[in-house]
Amino acid sequence: MVESVVHYVVERLGDLLIEEAMLLSGVNEQVKQIQAELKRMQCFLEDAERRQDEDASVRNWVLEIRNLAYDVEDVIEIYALKIASKRNKVYQNPIKRSINLHKLGSKIEFIKYQISDLTRSLQTYGLNAKISKEGSNIASEMQRQLRWSYSHVVEEFIVGLDEDIEKLVAQLLNQDKYCQVVSICGMGGLGKTTLAKKVYHHDSVRRHFQGFAWACISQQCKKRDVWKGILLKLIAPTKDERDEIMKLTDEEIAKKLYQVQQKKECLVILDDIWKTEDWDILRPAFPSENTRTKIVVTSRNKEVALHVDQRGLIHEPGCLNEDESWELFQKKAFLRKDDPEFTIGENIEKLGREMVGKCAGLPLAIIVLGGLLATKDTTSEWETVHRYLTSYLIRGEAHEKQSRLAEVLALSYHDLPFQLKPCFLYLSHFPEDSDIPTNKLIRLWVAEGVVVSSQYETDRDVTMEDAAERYLGNLINRCMVQVGTTGTTGRIKTCRLHDLMRDLCLSKARQENFLLIVNGSQENNPSFSQSISRVRRMGIWLGQHLNETSFSNQQVNPHLRSLLYFHDKRYGVENWIRECVFGNFKLLRVLDLEGFKGFCALPKEVGNLLWLRFLSLKKTHIQELPISLGNLEYLQTLNLQTLNKVSWDSTVHIPNVLCKLKRLRHLYLPNWCGNITDNLQLANLSNLQTLVNFPANKCDVKDLLKLSNLRKLVLNDPRYFEKFGAIFNTPNNRLNFLHSLSLKTDMLSFPDKVVDVGQLLVGCPRLHKLHLEGQIERLPEYNQFPPSLAKLTLWGSRLVEDPMVTLEKLPNLRFLSGWEMFTGKKMVCTGNGFPQLKSLLLRGFPNLEEWEMENQAMPNLCRLGISDCNKLKTVPNGLRYIATLRNIEIRWMPKSFKNKLESGGVEFYKVQHVPSIVFLN
Repeated sequence: MVESVVHYVVERLGDLLIEEAMLLSGVNEQVKQIQAELKRMQCFLEDAERRQDEDASVRNWVLEIRNLAYDVEDVIEIYALKIASKRNKVYQNPIKRSINLHKLGSKIEFIKYQISDLTRSLQTYGLNAKISKEGSNIASEMQRQLRWSYSHVVEEFIVGLDEDIEKLVAQLLNQDKYCQVVSICGMGGLGKTTLAKKVYHHDSVRRHFQGFAWACISQQCKKRDVWKGILLKLIAPTKDERDEIMKLTDEEIAKKLYQVQQKKECLVILDDIWKTEDWDILRPAFPSENTRTKIVVTSRNKEVALHVDQRGLIHEPGCLNEDESWELFQKKAFLRKDDPEFTIGENIEKLGREMVGKCAGLPLAIIVLGGLLATKDTTSEWETVHRYLTSYLIRGEAHEKQSRLAEVLALSYHDLPFQLKPCFLYLSHFPEDSDIPTNKLIRLWVAEGVVVSSQYETDRDVTMEDAAERYLGNLINRCMVQVGTTGTTGRIKTCRLHDLMRDLCLSKARQENFLLIVNGSQENNPSFSQSISRVRRMGIWLGQHLNETSFSNQQVNPHLRSLLYFHDKRYGVENWIRECVFGNFKLLRVLDLEGFKGFCALPKEVGNLLWLRFLSLKKTHIQELPISLGNLEYLQTLNLQTLNKVSWDSTVHIPNVLCKLKRLRHLYLPNWCGNITDNLQLANLSNLQTLVNFPANKCDVKDLLKLSNLRKLVLNDPRYFEKFGAIFNTPNNRLNFLHSLSLKTDMLSFPDKVVDVGQLLVGCPRLHKLHLEGQIERLPEYNQFPPSLAKLTLWGSRLVEDPMVTLEKLPNLRFLSGWEMFTGKKMVCTGNGFPQLKSLLLRGFPNLEEWEMENQAMPNLCRLGISDCNKLKTVPNGLRYIATLRNIEIRWMPKSFKNKLESGGVEFYKVQHVPSIVFLN
């Protein structure tokens, strides 16, 4: 993690030298020198971080480097802040400026001396040898040996794997030559190796294959040992043959292993493979064609599975359910359970079930917990474990070292590239069981600077947000972060952490002094005041124990960079936020006050937070913003969305200062900006990517053409829809990067004005999503739609001609929603139409009587919704042939329609293959 800190500070210094060159004139050489010193430090940091848990002196060295890196950033940003906030006065008083520069130079020299001293200590105290990769690493080797898996050691306690085993065995026995590899992916402790062993020893598998080999790869892949071990197991050599194999070169071993797999049907298990590079090293010994060999890979990284074989099966076992968890726990905790005289006391069972619930279905956690409690017989002992459950699971009973569970989970963290570690730790901000909005998370990462600029391309098509999204995908592929909900186009909308992975995240964040959580419990913690003086980030989780007294003046940290506020009710911290946040935290980059109800006007002191990059006032009661908001020239994200989406009096007074925020990338305006006195000027916000609730009544819609980097645009005033479409009448008037366009209204009825879809499509040629409310005379030809269009919502279109004729030809359309979209009587979907459609929602087709669907139409449809189509007689016969259909929801339809489709109805045969059919009135 410290490598990430130093890398960020090095880049931050470079940015400041560019952005504040005039302010730093006089000390820029010193800044460059200290930047160079920190760069040299980076050479040691990657290995030092890995070894800090093994040696206290290394750990202390790493801690000092991190603190010095923070000090460098602090002194320069504080100086630049002073100059920027009093810019005119300082330049008029060269004496004061000279004094400030001298002070800054002295501080930089002192820090530089400290860094040099730490460099010298590498030799003086022998730290170089301890950090060096060639240095002794007995602890790491011992840890590797403890994680080693052996095929003959089968776990004693197994629950809930029957369906997984059947699926994998069927795949291995399948003769499909295009699916050679089966991958089992999931987080640490999920039971991937256990599942692989059950498949490896399965009777059907043993009868089917002629040769069997198990190889544990782990984090240090030694190709010769792996190849040799597999070869010896597949051919069962005599002693002489074995001796000959030992003498072969690496290339000869790989060739011999390759040939064996071509001659006979083999099953090879590659357990615990971590990196794609490991497979690249091993690949030459495994034929990809003309072979009946099957390979089973277990990995925490889905990217590894895709890299090994894109056509292979990727199986992701789920966590155990409540009953399975309790069953597994009983097997481990109650060793006398099979004794007829044994009973589980009521209190013991209650405590046990509560503790098992905290394991969130992770088999390893349940086994660790069961083993811990197997030696405890009294209710009092169980109550003690229950009280300190997380501590017992993570540190073990002895508390002097990590438990097996903690080690297994921590391996994933230690394996992360340095740029991903702060991204993972940032998730510890969010409370337990949170669905974390990915858009918000990505913008927080970018604002905090944890997205390394050298990691994304300079191509205009690729933004820092795109790089951050790839970071999140990497964490998900590594099974450290779970997918929460996905959008209709397949994009991840929310993510979450498994409870125990979150415990690891919080533990590492505390260890790295990355974050302080204030939830009331720290009031009695003597180290609270000391820890807050160094911490850079704070999460406030409002609850019954948190109030104004939880924040005293001694807890003010002027170096705080990030403050995120979470709540479930309103609690009295208004004074602390007004006085401390806006008065003292002047280096803040992130201020998230979403849901805060403390005051109606944003304090003017917000203008003192000159480094602020992310400001969210979403769902607050703030109705007035100060002119000083225009001082925030580094602001990237500003969220002013109001609480009540349909409230006509939900207005916010916004002074005409947004035009000064030239670095703004994401702007969410309130639904209505009714009491703005002047027109808003947004045309010069050339970096803007997101603009939600564009106030067309206060801005000229033609100005949107100047926002050439827009990716997402929402207009919510139907009086200006037609005018917006007209801006594309002139050739070369385009929004070439726009991916998502919404013309929608909060009114109770759809707009009457006709919208020219053709104009919109010409002006927005790269749309992925289009939400359009209002009448449409006719749809353009299918080839005029962007081929990238994946989601289409047409409400109030009132089309006379059947829209399916055109829409079914869109090659990548995955989601289609129509409300009052069609006024005709008959709708037809032809064979091979809608090739990618997964969700179809039809509502309020007032005259629709007949819907025909040919065989092979909508071959990938998963969800169908029909509402308020009162004249429709029945669903089309073609639904019978859609094997992918999983959900049908019928709302507000005549009783006769429902009777036909219910079990026993005359047309139930059309939908009897669908697992879920719901009728709602």
